[in-house]
Amino acid sequence: MKKRVIASVLAAVTAVSSMGVLPVMAESEQTSIITENFSQADTNGTTITFWHSMGGVNGEAMDYLVNKFNEENTDGITVEAVYQGEYDDTINKLKSAQIGNMGADLVQIYDIGTRFMIDSGWVIPMQEMIDADGYDISQIEPNIAAYYTTDAGLYSMPFNSSTPLLYYNKDMFEAAGITEVPTSLPGIAEIGDALLNEGGAQEVIAISIYGWWFEQFLSKQGLAFVDNENGRTAPATKVVFDENGGALNIVSAWKDLFDKGYAPNVGRSGSDTATTDFTSGKAAMMFASTASLKQVLQDTGDSFEVGTAYFPAVADGDEGGVSIGGASLWALNNNDETKAAATWKFVKFMISPESQAYWNAQTGYFPITTAASEEPVFQENIAQYPQFQTAIDQLHDSAPEYAGALLSVFPESRQIVETQIENMLNGQQTPEESVANMAEEINETIEEYNLING
Repeated sequence: MKKRVIASVLAAVTAVSSMGVLPVMAESEQTSIITENFSQADTNGTTITFWHSMGGVNGEAMDYLVNKFNEENTDGITVEAVYQGEYDDTINKLKSAQIGNMGADLVQIYDIGTRFMIDSGWVIPMQEMIDADGYDISQIEPNIAAYYTTDAGLYSMPFNSSTPLLYYNKDMFEAAGITEVPTSLPGIAEIGDALLNEGGAQEVIAISIYGWWFEQFLSKQGLAFVDNENGRTAPATKVVFDENGGALNIVSAWKDLFDKGYAPNVGRSGSDTATTDFTSGKAAMMFASTASLKQVLQDTGDSFEVGTAYFPAVADGDEGGVSIGGASLWALNNNDETKAAATWKFVKFMISPESQAYWNAQTGYFPITTAASEEPVFQENIAQYPQFQTAIDQLHDSAPEYAGALLSVFPESRQIVETQIENMLNGQQTPEESVANMAEEINETIEEYNLING
């Protein structure tokens, strides 16, 4: 296997080198441009570039906030916002930029790019700006900030955050005489026949094959994905979900639902089949992000009443929590303290209670600033969409220790997890074989990355 790994490494070195990827830097080795003059920097006439991945309605909300900042800030700062495409497009564009001139001063990167960004050495940790400005970090929801925090503090600023929910068709539940929403995967199996026979469902639950669900199920068990305290005290060297039993618990329970005919294979998350099955009234339940709520309510219209509940545990008695998804804002180090100061002022505007309440109302993402709940626009939105209160309660009932893993090769790892679950549901392998294959392939990917960047 070593020959195959080395060959892969050599091929990867060529590809990675062409993207300008820097070697991994220990957090203690990364130098800062922030000085004692940071908070007094004269930003008048400063233009900063902001790369983001928000399209459609979310992009319109982003443009509104950027334009509002440009019109109202009294520090002479102009923000040029540039849509870079999907999350993968943005991070790949960043990897292609010239080192020392990143092309942007602030960039929105998805959650699973966090460890890569930390390792890159390209960023100014938000904690340094927070400390230099004396910003009160307690304003940020602690269970959201936890994901982007290491021993060195907060590395990026949470912006658009979400958690998964269990969506259910209240009309079907009522017709089936079900008064309590299941809180675990076995609990879903227990009500399956009632939903099919009395509730009128064609599918009990539509579960897309999505690596994020796998990661959430580990968090719900309170178990780690990788070593080194889930990649938070040091870069991961291997997965541990095979050793701690978490992965086998997940895929076994998933397959049980599948074998009983309650959770058919509806394909990978990108197909949107699960959402369509639910909103069309075919499936009684589905998993989806909190950020999907408004679209789901719009698509269902008056056809049935949508309910929301906590993301289920793998087994009754699990006492873990949920991890966030979404993206955060990263300040890039272009060796220009004035631009860094302007970037920080824009970040503070974007996470202000007023901005976050607006962002939540327009997009369905969490307001990451606690005081946003006091804003009229937030309160009006909750009154109109009471289902969103479930997401708020679930977030507050979780804890920082369930924040999830940091892993440089998370995008690749998700693809591996999804492929192995798909192969299992297609009858090509057992749950045990699926876990073994996941662990072997992800460990090879981690080893390759660490060899290249070590």
